[in-house]
Amino acid sequence: MPRPCKRRHICAEPACAHFAPQSGRMPCRQKVTMSLDEFECIRLMDLEHLTQEQCAAQMQVARTTVQAIYSSAREKLADCLVHAKELRIEGGHYTLCEQGGRCCRKHCMEAAENQERKGDYKTMKIGVTYENGQIFQHFGHTEQFKIYDVQDGKVVSSEVVDTNGSGHGALAGFLQEHQIEVLICGGIGGGARNALAAAGIQLYGGVSGSADAAVEALLKNELVYNPDEMCSHHDEHHGDCGSHGCGGHGHTCGS
Repeated sequence: MPRPCKRRHICAEPACAHFAPQSGRMPCRQKVTMSLDEFECIRLMDLEHLTQEQCAAQMQVARTTVQAIYSSAREKLADCLVHAKELRIEGGHYTLCEQGGRCCRKHCMEAAENQERKGDYKTMKIGVTYENGQIFQHFGHTEQFKIYDVQDGKVVSSEVVDTNGSGHGALAGFLQEHQIEVLICGGIGGGARNALAAAGIQLYGGVSGSADAAVEALLKNELVYNPDEMCSHHDEHHGDCGSHGCGGHGHTCGS
């Protein structure tokens, strides 16, 4: 029986979870949803000025996971500000601090650092859509994933697993069963992106080339990816790229 998805530790839920632009124009009809762990990452790094290492320790996740959470959260904030979209903060895989938000930063940091010294957050699993050593470019049609076990920022083992006919949204559950925290892939549709977010899996889309090289680049904060990777011709019912090619690169995970 698979273990449950690892949850991110947050201090408290936001005091306000709904923000919307106000102007004389028509009400905004588009919204962006930020998960509570994304909100917490923004709070810790941009307001409390914690480093990535400190943030990872406090949220009880790997540093690479924090990088992905932070990148996603900042992109969503920019999207809301630039395009005047409504922002809602809800959902995500998280656990609340036992102090119920009454704890101070020092208390949380001491607890997190104690657990980090025990080695609780030094391991993670990265999944890559896979075919013949390369990153397979259509998430919903991938027949294999290569799964990498990472410890202390280094790959210690890897294996190729078959999806056994799973496709589209079902793949998110497949990855969750294999305890994947981070996914690297090529083209991916909106439905699949939402399913991965709901499963608490951080996504690096729009990546091509060698699977092994992509994982090494991610661990070095050098992976070139496209957070907006979305095939404009995909079947929205399935939420995937189908047979159409999706490419392009835009961001580096260390930026």
